[in-house]
Amino acid sequence: MPIDRDYPHFARKSENAITSPELHASNAIAALAGRALLPNIGISLDLNWLQEVRVNTSAVERRVQTQVARRTVKKEWQAAWLLRAISCMDLTTLSGDDTDERVRRLCAKARQPLQQDLVQKLAIEELGIKVGAVCVYHTFIETALNALERSGVHVAAVSAGFPAGLSPLAERVAEIRRSVEAGAHEIDVVITRAHVFGGRWQALYDEVATFKQVCGAVHMKVILGTGDLLTLRNVARASLVAMMAGADFIKTSTGKEPTNATLPVSLVMVRAIREYAQQTGMAVGFKPAGGIRTAKQSIDWLAMIKEELGSSWMRAEMFRFGASGLLGDIERQLEHYATGRYSAEYRHPIA
Repeated sequence: MPIDRDYPHFARKSENAITSPELHASNAIAALAGRALLPNIGISLDLNWLQEVRVNTSAVERRVQTQVARRTVKKEWQAAWLLRAISCMDLTTLSGDDTDERVRRLCAKARQPLQQDLVQKLAIEELGIKVGAVCVYHTFIETALNALERSGVHVAAVSAGFPAGLSPLAERVAEIRRSVEAGAHEIDVVITRAHVFGGRWQALYDEVATFKQVCGAVHMKVILGTGDLLTLRNVARASLVAMMAGADFIKTSTGKEPTNATLPVSLVMVRAIREYAQQTGMAVGFKPAGGIRTAKQSIDWLAMIKEELGSSWMRAEMFRFGASGLLGDIERQLEHYATGRYSAEYRHPIA
């Protein structure tokens, strides 16, 4: 399926507005094949469903290869897709040497991801382009909230023993509770990967359901750590269990594994989201994280989302990039579109 060009030039009034005509229900958050979908509240663990999961690895790899080999969008259409990628981005700093000042600089970039002269050259002032969220450790939640006040950009906090998820359950639950009480809009939790290796699906379900209970109305992204899960079948099963337990998003990686987000893993997770929506009538978001560094890659992921789930998922409410180095390359591509010249990377710093 080719990438169809149904995104008009830069005349979108809001990158985050629900624009699909299928979204007729007042509380729908997405649509699939004309069916309005509700937010995910979870279902009982269905072990029969998990037992039936099969993944044809060769078919997945062929599907991904055909996607990246196609002609991609060009010129103003490419620029429009890249602006959409920015609006779906979680700017992230999760380093051991993070400081309040670094977080404040990152938040300033989140408020205005593109330099003003480039915004003017593109004539997109009315769009008010900004990223979806800033992702930080718990320690910097207050700093980020202050820096992003009245911006509309969310603050996401990594929690639950990030990145390994191996601290005692009570400590992970307490960590989530502290981040929620501190005012984080979103919580990114990590699962115990050993539950997946051992096929302990009830234990995994109970863990994620406990995390969701503590998160309450705060959006919870469940990090599967797919680089550690060994097989695509494990990825598919872990995705389904997380959704059954009430995840608002499922996320590929912490960014700390040797292998992070890949297109084959993402395809398996996205199709699990589609199957879950078809079976339950509830929508779950998706976040690939780690290793996505080029503008071309961002379009590959957006194309996958559009083709597998549809346009209503291509919003910050339903799709995010976990990225620390992606924005710089997107800026350079947009400047090339606007001026015909590539700029040096140092002209587009993040922090």
